[in-house]
Amino acid sequence: MNMKAVIVRQPGGVEQLSIGEYPKPQPHSDELLVRVHATALNRADIMQREGRYPPPQGASPLLGLEMAGVVEAVGPNCSGWKVGDRVCALLPGGGYAEYVTVPAKMAIPMPTTLSFSEAAAIPEVFLTAYQALFWIGKLRGGEKVLIHAGASGVGTAGIQMANMVGATPMITAGSAAKLDYCLKLGAKVAINYKDGEFAGHILNETHQKGVDLIIDPIGAAYWEQNITCMAIDGRLVLLATMGGASVDEVSLRKILIKRLRIQGSTLRAREQAYKVALTQEFVARVLPALEEGRIKPVIDTVMSWEDVAEAHYRMENNENIGKIVLRLIEEGDEPLNEMPAMPSPAEFSFDMGEEAAEDEDQFAVLSQSSLPGDGEEADISGEDDEDDFEEPDPEELEG
Repeated sequence: MNMKAVIVRQPGGVEQLSIGEYPKPQPHSDELLVRVHATALNRADIMQREGRYPPPQGASPLLGLEMAGVVEAVGPNCSGWKVGDRVCALLPGGGYAEYVTVPAKMAIPMPTTLSFSEAAAIPEVFLTAYQALFWIGKLRGGEKVLIHAGASGVGTAGIQMANMVGATPMITAGSAAKLDYCLKLGAKVAINYKDGEFAGHILNETHQKGVDLIIDPIGAAYWEQNITCMAIDGRLVLLATMGGASVDEVSLRKILIKRLRIQGSTLRAREQAYKVALTQEFVARVLPALEEGRIKPVIDTVMSWEDVAEAHYRMENNENIGKIVLRLIEEGDEPLNEMPAMPSPAEFSFDMGEEAAEDEDQFAVLSQSSLPGDGEEADISGEDDEDDFEEPDPEELEG
């Protein structure tokens, strides 16, 4: 039996995208079959469309790393789910289609206060940001975090979750509109990277102490400035190398003297056990805030999936603030870019320390650096054979 799906006829530009027939997936005993109502773009989709980013082994070759929809079938080994449940989920691929299969343990209950389009904008960016901030970056209340590509999906999620725990988010972005939006969302400092070096601004804002954590999808282009503006015992989480993968003449002295920790990350190619644990902790700790509207996915545009080429073009031209969503089933008018009420750190703070460290040790896997999602300079999600990729100019990646 077939279904409709977005097909990439051959690697190339947006003209290669069309809706065609593709075999309908069949769920395994521990999986749900979900009718997709909405999916969302990530920059990895563009690179996969161009033939520069193959999906992980065993994953669907179709584009799409996240979705929201309705359960249509439940595997015999699944518990806690029934036909008709509304869910959203992170995917290794296949979201640009009428149906997907999802491991039951990775399904996220859809907040009742959100539309399918809003829910589709949650999994990739919020799970990526949560992993980077807390599991890897060990962010705690009172610390300062610099988030590059602050107006991206991951960036806007990171700003909100940093505020949740009482940390101070600072961001870089590439336009006045994006800086203004990030400040309204809760960033305490917003720097236009096109105006020159950001490191001096960060040091001035922190009384020359620097930031405790940096979330960076850019890589080489920001390496020296990142090291300069990190505090003693600072952490750098590298999510992608959209500004280059090679750094010339690296000095280890500052890393040594400052006792810095630098770690790469990935998500799409992680082992399923890791992604299950990450998803379930996110559901327990962050989903209530989404349900209550204290934090919210930032949506740039909701488009029909028939306009997928236009959606890809919008992302490629870096026109978006937050997520671009493709709607497969019409829902009517939906609010876009509504500012969520700012969360109270006192209500939502929680200790990410020892438990997160234990989780990271338990599920750590060797992996390559991750690829961007829908970011301004970049977002995250990708990992395979990165050295074979053609590295774009960072200024081309704002969006």
